[in-house]
Amino acid sequence: MGLKQHTERLRQRLLDLSRGQKRAITMFADMMVLPLAVWLAFYLRLGEPLHLFFTIHWWLVLAIPPIGIACFAVSGLYNMVARYIGPRAIYDVFRAAALTTLAFVAVVEIMRLEPFPRSVYAIFLGVVFLLNGGMRLLARSWFQSFLSKPRGRQPVAIYGAGRAGAQLANTLVADGEFHAHLFIDDDPRLQGQVIGGLKVYAPDDLPALITRCELRHVLLAMPSVPRARRQAIVKSLESLAVHVKTLPDMADIVSGRARVEQIQDIDVDDLLGRGTVASDDELINAALTGRSVMITGAGGSIGSELARQAMAREPARLVLFDHSEFLLYRIDRELRKAAAIAEQDVEIVALLGSVTDQRRMEAVFRAYDVEVLYHAAAYKHVPLVETNALEGIRNNALATRCVAEAACNAGVRDMVLVSTDKAVHPHNVMGATKRLAELSLQSLANARRGPTRFAIVRFGNVLNSSGSVVPLFRDQIRHGGPVTVTDPEVTRYFMSIREASALVIQAGAMAEGGEVFVLDMGEPVQIVELARRMIRLSGFSVRDEANPDGDIAIDFIGLRPGEKLHEDLFYGEEIRSTAHPMIMQTVEPSVAWPALQTQLDALQLAVDAFDYGQATRLLCEAIRSSSMDSVAYDRLAQRLESSLLEMQPPQRPH
Repeated sequence: MGLKQHTERLRQRLLDLSRGQKRAITMFADMMVLPLAVWLAFYLRLGEPLHLFFTIHWWLVLAIPPIGIACFAVSGLYNMVARYIGPRAIYDVFRAAALTTLAFVAVVEIMRLEPFPRSVYAIFLGVVFLLNGGMRLLARSWFQSFLSKPRGRQPVAIYGAGRAGAQLANTLVADGEFHAHLFIDDDPRLQGQVIGGLKVYAPDDLPALITRCELRHVLLAMPSVPRARRQAIVKSLESLAVHVKTLPDMADIVSGRARVEQIQDIDVDDLLGRGTVASDDELINAALTGRSVMITGAGGSIGSELARQAMAREPARLVLFDHSEFLLYRIDRELRKAAAIAEQDVEIVALLGSVTDQRRMEAVFRAYDVEVLYHAAAYKHVPLVETNALEGIRNNALATRCVAEAACNAGVRDMVLVSTDKAVHPHNVMGATKRLAELSLQSLANARRGPTRFAIVRFGNVLNSSGSVVPLFRDQIRHGGPVTVTDPEVTRYFMSIREASALVIQAGAMAEGGEVFVLDMGEPVQIVELARRMIRLSGFSVRDEANPDGDIAIDFIGLRPGEKLHEDLFYGEEIRSTAHPMIMQTVEPSVAWPALQTQLDALQLAVDAFDYGQATRLLCEAIRSSSMDSVAYDRLAQRLESSLLEMQPPQRPH
């Protein structure tokens, strides 16, 4: 076995030692260095290796090291991990050297060693600092040169040589499935420089570097750059055969929900090209600050983000309501941790329960003096609600009526319903139930049965929500495909969860009663193009007729029952602008509350009796009564009647 192999084995054995054993070795090394420092201080001052003055006071070589070890321990040097020593360690070593020098002075003064050359102290300080600091830096370099070797880990390029990139590179040295190979940065001042042992290249060099260095991954380390710039970078990387990953957004890092060194899949916001939305802080603060705020469905995708954003505005109380114990526990724990970090004095209340229980809802509203209510609880998965129509009607439509009436009875000031574009000309049960929920709030607002101001906020799909195609596509790509798309022509509106939640809060703050607000979703996105971009940014190629040797295929599985090629956001054409450029108001006719109340009562009886046929017929009739949905009613009712026939058991012969 050669010297190199012996060295590698020695380093590995040292790394495998316990923390106490490593501390003992460090103390022993310091005990060897400190006597040398005492002798060097006298030698450099007096000019002779064994000057008469030194031979008289030779015992200092033995007395000072134990005192120095105690000073080092007090200064915290033995709590450092050698391979992670950073710039702050230099200050700590200097402080320890200074404390040891003061102890040296004290010994000389106590022992009255006169005459004593005072310059020895300064020389001793410098020698201790250089020897002990240098020894630790050498140990760090020695261990990191061992740990930074790939050892089967995948080489990556870090795009962004700033502080976040350097921190990520240091993190990858000791842990993770990747090892940093080089930096990419578009700042000409950094190109050609070496940062943390890694060279910085220009973006134009990346295609050649991918081939030469066998790079399969590019990590974007630019959490604070404007989204438009990130989108441009992502687009430039799309044609390259690399898997693009990114660090969390700066907003998540600042809030404590993520750390700088966390690596995740590319943010789909960067794929879709949507810019950030400016928030009207005055409007949001007026709606939330100092108020008792409640969110139903608080554990869900939208509900949890509403809770986070409400928490940031320091309400007096935040009531989280959900029927899922696990989801409620998770968001409650997250918010309590965030409140502790930010030292926020917000009362957080987590309540289990069902929004279908009107007595429970009214009791909660009264007990916690709820002023602002965001109703985000709903079943959202189209296929599941389609096959569980009665539960969809109960939870989405009838529960909204329960919550709204309870809010009126308890004197809740504002109630905001989170709705969906699938409520416009609904072709499926989920959309029809959300349309009926909208009608309930509109009718109650017009009837003015209580002090509550009702508002409806309607928008399309939110990225990375539980019902979004994005997590499905990611999972399919991770398993090698195929990626399933319903139809080559299908399009959907998309918006980030954070953006949608911020706009919901602002729209609700504008409400005067009964408005239907619609969020500006931008241009609809072609789902097949979204799938192609996600495949390419995962480092794979699309397998199709033009590229039969590609990695991952896209399969078209056909539209599911009740699914539309294109979604709508509005009924009619009367659309008004609001004070916010991303929020519009649509003017839509509603149904008189007494008539709708009768229909809802009949629907409740049908659902309680498990009468699928009667319940679905009443659902269709209720949405048709708004005079806006005759086409949707005919198509949906016909399809539901057909499904009812399929559900009938075959007749047995007599």
